[in-house]
Amino acid sequence: MTAAPDPERGTADGFQDAWSNLLRCQSMSLHPRSLRRITASTTALLQRATQESPFDAAPVEQAAAQLVNAHFTDLRLLAGAVDLLQAQALPDRRSTAMAGAFAVGWAAALRDRTLREQDSIRIAVDAARLEAEEALRASETRFRALFETAAIGIGIGDIDGRILAANRSLLEMFGARLEDLQDRKVDDLVHPEDTPDVWTAYDELVHGKRESFQCDKPYYRGDGEVVWTHLTVSLIRHEDGSPRYQVAMMEDITDRYRLQDRLRHQATHDPLTGLPNRAAFFERLEQLFDTAGPTTRFGLCYIDLDGFKVVNDSLGHDTGDQLLIKVAGRITTALAPTGHLVARLGGDEFVVLLEDTRDETEAVEVAQTVLAALDEPVHIGGHKLAVGASIGVLERRVASTTPDAAVRAADLTLYRAKEAGRGRWTLFNAQRNARMVSRYSMSVRMPKALDRGEFFLEYQPLCALADGSLAAVEALVRWRHPLLGVLGPDEFVATAEDTGLILPLGRWVLEQACARAAEWPRRFGTTAPQLNVNITAHQARSRGLVADVARILHGTGLDPRRLQLEITESAALRPQDESLEVLNALVDLGVSLSVDDFGTGWSNLTYLRDLPVSALKLSGSFIGELDGDEQPGDADNAGWAIVGGVVALSHSLGLTLTAEGVETAAAAERLRQLGCDWGQGWHFGRPMAPEAIEQLAGHFPKSP
Repeated sequence: MTAAPDPERGTADGFQDAWSNLLRCQSMSLHPRSLRRITASTTALLQRATQESPFDAAPVEQAAAQLVNAHFTDLRLLAGAVDLLQAQALPDRRSTAMAGAFAVGWAAALRDRTLREQDSIRIAVDAARLEAEEALRASETRFRALFETAAIGIGIGDIDGRILAANRSLLEMFGARLEDLQDRKVDDLVHPEDTPDVWTAYDELVHGKRESFQCDKPYYRGDGEVVWTHLTVSLIRHEDGSPRYQVAMMEDITDRYRLQDRLRHQATHDPLTGLPNRAAFFERLEQLFDTAGPTTRFGLCYIDLDGFKVVNDSLGHDTGDQLLIKVAGRITTALAPTGHLVARLGGDEFVVLLEDTRDETEAVEVAQTVLAALDEPVHIGGHKLAVGASIGVLERRVASTTPDAAVRAADLTLYRAKEAGRGRWTLFNAQRNARMVSRYSMSVRMPKALDRGEFFLEYQPLCALADGSLAAVEALVRWRHPLLGVLGPDEFVATAEDTGLILPLGRWVLEQACARAAEWPRRFGTTAPQLNVNITAHQARSRGLVADVARILHGTGLDPRRLQLEITESAALRPQDESLEVLNALVDLGVSLSVDDFGTGWSNLTYLRDLPVSALKLSGSFIGELDGDEQPGDADNAGWAIVGGVVALSHSLGLTLTAEGVETAAAAERLRQLGCDWGQGWHFGRPMAPEAIEQLAGHFPKSP
C-alpha cells in the first residue's frame, strides 16, 4: 500500500520521514542498505530544490530518475510522491512546481527504460528473423519468452493491418481476449483524438517507406474506457526487403496522461473559482487573432467589482473569496447559453471573450446580462452583500487591433465606467481612448521631463485699467514635448494633478518664477510688476506647500509682498476645507492670495468673507460673452450690470478685481468705467518669454 502523505508535516524532518516511509512501502525486495542509500540521495536532491532560487527543476527530475533506475516503477509511487511534494508548505507555488518536475522526470526515466526494453525486443525480433533458417525452434522459444513476459503490450499484424497475435500485457491493457482482437484490422482502432499525422505515418510504414514511428495514441478498451499509450510501430521485412509484418509495442501512459492533464488544468485555471485564468484567456484570444478572417469581429467585456475592497477589508479575505466564487458562478450561469469564454484575470477582475460577433449590440447585451446577474444581493455567512460591477465594453474587427491593445482599451473603458458612477457599462470610444492613452504617456514621461529641461515659463501681463501700466505678470508653465510639440497647462496640468506629479512641477514653477522676479525690483524699482503664480487644489491641500514657499522666498530673496498665489474658485471656496489652514499659513508668510476664474462656480459668496484672499479674477469666459455683443454704452445691459455688481462686491470686501479675457479696447474702457482695477487678456498682451515681459516693464519709468 502507498503511504498517505501527512499534510501537517511542513518541516524538512517531517518531509524526510514521510519520504522514507513512502520508499520503504514501495521497495519490494530491495536490500535495506540500498534503500537507505537511495532514500538519502533523493531526499538531498529534493531538499536542494526547495532552497535554490530561482527554482531549478533538475534536482527533482534527477531524484525521480534515480528511483526509476532503482526499480521504483509502480504508479502508486508516482501518485504518492506527487501528493507528498504538493503537501509541502513552500512559498511561490514551489510545491506544485516540484510535483510537476517529479512527474516529468519520473516519466522520462521510465520511458528511457521502456525504450531500452523496446530496442532489446526489436533486436530480438530481427535476430529471430535472421536466424530463422538455422535455429527456428530456439529462436521461436526465445522470442515467445520475450513476447509473453514483456511488461509492455506487443501486437503483431500483417501488412494488410490484420492483428495476428497479442501478448498478455496487451490483452490486459485492452481488457480483451485474444479472440476479440485476432483478425481485427488496425484501422478499426481509430479514436476521435487521433491526429492525421498518426495515420499518415502508418500508411508510409506498411508501404515500406519508413522503418518505424512513435506517437501517443488513445484506444477504447473493451469496457468503453479510454487507455492512453505510447505507441512504437516497427516494420519487419522479407529477405528481399519488401514489407512482411508490423510489430506494435505499447506502453500504458494513462495515469501519467491524467496527471499531466491535471497539472495542465491547474496551470490554466483559477484555483479559487475554477474559471480559466489570465494565461488561458490570452491563449484563447491569440488563437482567435491567428485564425480570424479579414471581416471577423470579436468583443470583450472587462468586469471589475464595485466595493470589493470594502468587503475584503471589513469582513475578511475568506468572505471576499466566497464572494468571488459566488460572482463567478452567477456570471458563468448567466452566460452559459451563449458559450462565451468567462475568465478571471486576478483580484476582482473578470473578462468575457465574445467570438464572431455581429456588432456592438451583442457585446452590450452580454454586459447587461452580467449586471442583471449581479443585481440581487449575495448571502454569505449571515451577511447580505450588495455586489455591483463596472464593465468596459469593446467590440470591433480583429484586423483593426492586437490582443494586447484590445485588452488595454477595454481596461481603460472600464475605468471610464467607474468614473461615470459605477454599476454600469461603458462602450469603447476610439477618440476618448486615444486621449486617455496620451494622458497616460504624458504621466509616464512627465517626471523625467523636469530633469530634461522640457518645461519652461512664459508671462502674461496684468495691467491697471486706470492708466494701462503693468501691474503684475502671471507665470504660465509650458511643456516642450519632443513628440507633441509645445503644450499649454490645459493639456497636462490635470494629468499632473491626478497623478500627484503636480507637487514637484509646481515646486519647480515657483522656484523659477520667484528667482526671476527677485531681480525686477533692482531693475525697475517700485514699478516692478507683482508675480502671480497658479496653484492647484492638490497643492493647496498639501502641508508641504507652506514650507516650499518659505524656502523659495528665502532662497531667492523675493519680497513675499510681491508674490500672489492664484487658486481656482472650485478649489478654494469649500466649507471646512483642509486647504483653509494652508492658505492662512501662506498669508502669514506675507504672500497674498487671489481667487482665479471667479464666477464659474456656484459657491456660497459668504465664503469670501472667511477666505484670506486679497484679490479676485473674474473669469475670462464671462467677459468674453459680453465683449462685442452689446454696445459699451448700453447701461441696461444685464451682463455688464452683473460685472458692476462683482466690482462693488470686491471693493466692499477690500479686494482687488482683475477681469480676465479682455480682448478689445472697448471692453477695457467699459471695465474701467465700472471701476474694475486690473485687466488681463490679449488686448494687453499674450503670454510671452521672460525677456519680452522685462522689455515691456522697462517701457515704464523707473521709480526712485
